[in-house]
Amino acid sequence: MKMPEALAEQFNRQIDLELASSIAYLQMAAYFDGRSLPGMAAWMRIQSEEERKHALRFFDHVLDRGNSIALGAGEAPRTGFSSVVDAFEAALAQEQRVSASISDLYAAALSAGDSASLALLQWFLDEQIEEESTVSDIVEQLKMVGEDGGALLLLDRELGQRRTSEP
Repeated sequence: MKMPEALAEQFNRQIDLELASSIAYLQMAAYFDGRSLPGMAAWMRIQSEEERKHALRFFDHVLDRGNSIALGAGEAPRTGFSSVVDAFEAALAQEQRVSASISDLYAAALSAGDSASLALLQWFLDEQIEEESTVSDIVEQLKMVGEDGGALLLLDRELGQRRTSEP
């Protein structure tokens, strides 16, 4: 069952945002690699891959519904960070932006009476609650450790233990 064209366009914009998020997280991984924080770099690489998988879930949903894909050029990611906290605050802002966009997409699907999209979007809304909470906790922990190199290295090691949780 084809979705309304305006809704399909909004789904396409969400795909672009998810792909942009993936690239932004890769840029953050490069920043952490440059700071000799391999655990944080690995965490960001996993985050990047999850965002790419999210884009593909939206991508497949649009195609499965008989609509077309029109990918945009995407925006260039931020390349400079003043600190480890700054980089994770940027990650939190990215997650908040994605959450707001998915919430808007849910409202548009509801308004269009497109019940076939609602379950998918509800999954994403639930996922975003978890994503924001996780990154927010990391930001707070980083603020607690401040410039304590030993504590930062311990947190780096802990974040490096992250494993992919999604199929």
